[in-house]
Amino acid sequence: MRGAFFALLAAAGAFLFVDLREMRVADASLPAYDPMTTDAPVLPPALTDGVPQAPAAEPESSPEVLRQPMRFDLQPGGLLKAEGSIDLGAADRFSDEIAARGEYVKAVSLNSPGGSVEDALAMSKLIREKGLNTIVATKALCASSCPLVFAGGVARTAEKDAILGVHQVFNAGEKKPSPEQAMSGAQSTTARIARHLDEMGIGSGLWIHALETPPDRLYYLTPQEMAEFNLTTAPVTTAKQAN
Repeated sequence: MRGAFFALLAAAGAFLFVDLREMRVADASLPAYDPMTTDAPVLPPALTDGVPQAPAAEPESSPEVLRQPMRFDLQPGGLLKAEGSIDLGAADRFSDEIAARGEYVKAVSLNSPGGSVEDALAMSKLIREKGLNTIVATKALCASSCPLVFAGGVARTAEKDAILGVHQVFNAGEKKPSPEQAMSGAQSTTARIARHLDEMGIGSGLWIHALETPPDRLYYLTPQEMAEFNLTTAPVTTAKQAN
């Protein structure tokens, strides 16, 4: 079953997830979503109209806050808030923050429209290595590559009205690759991310929804789907209940 899933993902590799930060140099004819640009919506339209595809709520943070490079704020109780776009270098800053805070950090609260997949994967792996939990708070956003970070948590909690969404992104380096290079790179990236999610214990349905959703749209996950795909490991709660 797992082998069939990886084969499906490899076949779909032409569509795949890579560094969003580099999209602005891509072929202008391709759809693109880069949260670091000022003209891209922080909350892209849903894949389909109406329920259940509509976002759970409007993000509490402003687009200006969400578009800024990711920053980290240690809050009481060992909660490290990670807010903003996952820019290139965010993983290094996150690693430095974790190293500086020692054992005090217990959980990472995410509020991000996504960004660099490489940085998201690195952050996710460090979160799991350190045995940290992840949270998406009420009316916080975790979209595009952000769910990769969220998946790293040992325990993963989405509070009531948390907004989680996935979609495709595509390879776009400084030089436009040949079709063969693009396909090879996309398949390699597909396999890496699929393997990572499998290692984190996330169900294959999450990635299939992402592959089916264009990069200028989002597939908004319902609480039921988050639980079904094992993206969340705790019941949906309010902020008060979480405390």
